[in-house]
Amino acid sequence: MHFQGFSLCLGLLFISINAEVVDDGVEMEDFDENSEEIDVNSELSSEVRLLRNELQIIPFQNTFNLLCFIFLGRWEIEGLKENRIPGDRGLVLKSRAKHHAISAVLAKPFIFADKPLIVQYEVNFQDGIDCGGAYIKLLADTDGLILENFYDKTSYTIMFGPDKCGEEYKLHFIFRHKHPITGVFEEKHAKPPDVDLKTFFTDRKTHLYTLVMNPDDTFEVLIDQIVVNKGNLLNDVVPPVNPPKEIDDPDDRKPDEWDERAKIPDSSAVKPEDWDENEPAEIEDLSVVKPDGWLDDEPKFIPDPNAVKPDDWNEDMDGEWEAPLISNPACKIGCGEWKPPMIDNPKYKGIWRPPMIDNPNYQGIWSPRKIPNPDYFEDDHPFLLTSFCALGLELWSMTSNIYFDNFIICSEKEVADRWAADGWRWKIMVASANEVIHMAPLKVNKCIIHTEYQGNEGEPEEKSEEEIEITEGQEEGNKSNKSGSEDEMKEADESTGSGDGPVKSVRKRRVRKD
Repeated sequence: MHFQGFSLCLGLLFISINAEVVDDGVEMEDFDENSEEIDVNSELSSEVRLLRNELQIIPFQNTFNLLCFIFLGRWEIEGLKENRIPGDRGLVLKSRAKHHAISAVLAKPFIFADKPLIVQYEVNFQDGIDCGGAYIKLLADTDGLILENFYDKTSYTIMFGPDKCGEEYKLHFIFRHKHPITGVFEEKHAKPPDVDLKTFFTDRKTHLYTLVMNPDDTFEVLIDQIVVNKGNLLNDVVPPVNPPKEIDDPDDRKPDEWDERAKIPDSSAVKPEDWDENEPAEIEDLSVVKPDGWLDDEPKFIPDPNAVKPDDWNEDMDGEWEAPLISNPACKIGCGEWKPPMIDNPKYKGIWRPPMIDNPNYQGIWSPRKIPNPDYFEDDHPFLLTSFCALGLELWSMTSNIYFDNFIICSEKEVADRWAADGWRWKIMVASANEVIHMAPLKVNKCIIHTEYQGNEGEPEEKSEEEIEITEGQEEGNKSNKSGSEDEMKEADESTGSGDGPVKSVRKRRVRKD
């Protein structure tokens, strides 16, 4: 999408996230929930402690579960509108037809070297989407980067995420490659996914978008942990990373005598003597006669005799009043000058032209000669892009309530998968359970849904329980109770996560039939 520049007064919001590593291996966010006011003049940063595993440190992650941002009317931190999970919040774009900008600085720049880059986050178009984007930008680590001035022209290294306008559904993966000779950056666009993207924009569900870039110059794009696009940074982007070795000579000109005509008129052909170019293409059908009752002098429309000039009609202001026209009831057969219908003229031949023959002087389509490309280079390792040091959302949308959550940038797919299991997978499980509840026939008198949040060992345990009682009307007719006094109990546990992260489970219990 194309974005126009905008000033800070349009709601530009900069958020700085200072990160530090702690030894307990738990991601935490500091926020005083008892605070009723946020001092705008206080420090705009929040501390996000990073999750450490044995292999690497995650440069950036955030769940938005705590109100760690100062938002200025365009963004809000809130839960989902539907299938809400207690205590779970995300970043929500709230304004229609407005530019939005928000950014977060990483704990340290990501340097493209020998480790993969994995970028992942969640999006929910809660009100659908008419025209707008939900993509992210990984902002280039340059001396001129000032996040307070973040806007659409700010230099970025990678742009990734969904975008839609009209009936065009896109999933962007764009990286900016630096020409090693000229120093000019050029956008390289990955080929479009081979799947229909419409559902992800219209179903109003939370979807997980993942980009994986590997040091061997391969990439994968996933939606909901399913690969929808993959390829090579050298071969599957437009325009290609490496320019052609030869280019057209800009100084070469086509000779004046060069003949590109494959066919020419036969100069020896002569127009036949009986060829009449004056015959019209259509003539009147003389076999048709005027119908009886056709009124030649009667108009097709007449003033409405029942119309009355309005009492407030002012001829000085409104002009002379005229009754509206209606179809003439006398014209049931037809009115006005009658003319027979037109038919194709069997004698019509049109303008005579000589037949075309092969051109004996045909030289083919001219093209300029090739010369060595002065700007040619060969980059065999395009993965080594410009490092980035911040993540930004710079968006324009005609639809509000676009929900973002659980951003993560890391180098281990297992870490991103665990992050998804503890966040996105939990949302999907709750949404699916709610769909089953709404769609399933009411076969029991009471149904209890129990939700537990079980933390890691040593962490405080949070529990949330919601009971939904559904009373079923008595069935018509007398039916034998096949189960008698037998108790029917069914318990299903669905859990996500691992020993490294929080475990979340949903339990459904069906109680005794009365």
